[in-house]
Amino acid sequence: KNTANEIDMRLPDGTMQIIFKPLLPYETPQAIENICASYENILNKELVDPLLLIPCFILDFLCIHPFNDGNGRMSRLLTLLLLYRSGYVVGQYISIEKAIADTKEVYYESLAASDENWHTEKNNPRPFIKYMLGIILACYREFEERITISEQAGAKSTAYDIVRYYVTQKLGRFTKNDVLNSCPNISSSSAAAALKKLTEEGVISRYGSGKNTFYASNTLHSTELQTHLR
Repeated sequence: KNTANEIDMRLPDGTMQIIFKPLLPYETPQAIENICASYENILNKELVDPLLLIPCFILDFLCIHPFNDGNGRMSRLLTLLLLYRSGYVVGQYISIEKAIADTKEVYYESLAASDENWHTEKNNPRPFIKYMLGIILACYREFEERITISEQAGAKSTAYDIVRYYVTQKLGRFTKNDVLNSCPNISSSSAAAALKKLTEEGVISRYGSGKNTFYASNTLHSTELQTHLR
């Protein structure tokens, strides 16, 4: 970076307030070298479990804010890389970036709690560590759920069988994208065909149209179904 890319937020009255001051440009190269060297040293000596060390490295990276723009995206790429290097490959199957985007308010809260007093090395990384561990755990649970759906449907199951198993286990509304996310081994066209057939058979009902289309299983009790569709 070549500017002091301070992190600010807009207040209700329209004014901007600085919420964090990253390192200045001239301080940045050495700081990045230091956190990389420290990370490798601690990792090689096995002083801290990688699942605890990685969030600390990412926290330092975000506090340094080494680029004029795109620091958040780069931090998520680094998270994937460091997890892969430590044998945690869930990011190949489940989007960690999406999991963070879906919980962005908690993400910013945990980051704000952990970067306080960072410049004086008196910050508490626990909130950010706890948040990132929760994200990784949630991704592994989602991956396990996807595998379970495929296994329960049967090794020789067709796309229709897999989708049928998914929709009969699903509570509340769902979309075609939900089906694709939970059944990654079937194509979009196969999912669409299966949903169409299941609708015609009365297994599920279709609501809305176009991008607003969603479905609901008819295997639920009608009162329960209405509750979930609210």
